[in-house]
Amino acid sequence: MKLATYQDGSRDGQLVVVSRDLTTAHYATGIAYRLQQVLDDWNFMSPQLQDLSSMLNQPGHPRARHAFPFEPARCMAPLPRAYQWVSGSAVTNDDALQSTVGRRVASPDAGHGVPRLLQGASDDFCGAHDAIRVPSEAIAAAWGIDFSAGLAVVTADVAMGASPAHGLDGVRLLMLVNDVSLRHVMDEEAARDSGIVQGKPGPAFGPVAVTPDELTVSGDSAWQNGRVHLSVQCTWNGRKVGMVDAGDGMRFGFGELIAHLCRTRNMRAGSVVGSGAFSGSDVSKGYSCIAQRRALEVLEGGQAVTRYMAAGDTIRIEVKGKDGVSLFGAISQGAALNASNV
Repeated sequence: MKLATYQDGSRDGQLVVVSRDLTTAHYATGIAYRLQQVLDDWNFMSPQLQDLSSMLNQPGHPRARHAFPFEPARCMAPLPRAYQWVSGSAVTNDDALQSTVGRRVASPDAGHGVPRLLQGASDDFCGAHDAIRVPSEAIAAAWGIDFSAGLAVVTADVAMGASPAHGLDGVRLLMLVNDVSLRHVMDEEAARDSGIVQGKPGPAFGPVAVTPDELTVSGDSAWQNGRVHLSVQCTWNGRKVGMVDAGDGMRFGFGELIAHLCRTRNMRAGSVVGSGAFSGSDVSKGYSCIAQRRALEVLEGGQAVTRYMAAGDTIRIEVKGKDGVSLFGAISQGAALNASNV
């Protein structure tokens, strides 16, 4: 099933169930008002939502009498605020590229076979059509605004000490994410050895979150071993710059990422774990963040020439399933001056 959260003037929005083809939706108010409610009582509420989803996906949805056209522009993040948001680099090639230009000081496993992760802010997630907030053109240039196309999972409760298999069992939903990075700010924080905080503003998420079964088409599943084997398409200012396979080069699957997080703590329902920007072994497929392109330019010519995002730029990120249907809907953001979502 596919779930979204419509804006209703509140912090957490209103939960809706969306058809597989993203054309129709139905409020879930008879079952739950907020997605966090569903995550807290998944075994009871999710079957009811699945029934509603099945009605929407029937031809003509005759039993879903109060269905209405789905409007992605009305969506908040599927889970507008979460108990925690953790992202990082589960992709070997991306980490290697960043090490090339000095942004990383070690290999992705630092010699110990563990992923590199970053605890980010989870109280201000952005919707798929929310602007990337930029105070001024000068500050935009000073910040080094970069898109970062990846995927994320929303978890159930996962106990401390969980194995990768148990971590994978804890995956409830998958989401598309633009984990916006302020590269120059991150470099300043790294130089101060103060930890990366200011360099990671609120990420944006695709309009809908999906259960893993939505990745199966005619018995063929793109969800394998905690990885999504589909292409992530990035279009910057109307030009396609990336068509990277999300499963290619993802050394650590989501089960491993969750298990690593749970080494010393419990994880509660509604936690969100991101993959980091995808980067495949075939560089002809493009890139999922500008920093990857700049790193390749350093390798090829000794100098980065591609600029970071400026005010007025747009970025579109989308994943299509094996049937050609948009899986999560598209993230479509602009870098807007003095924009605020407060």
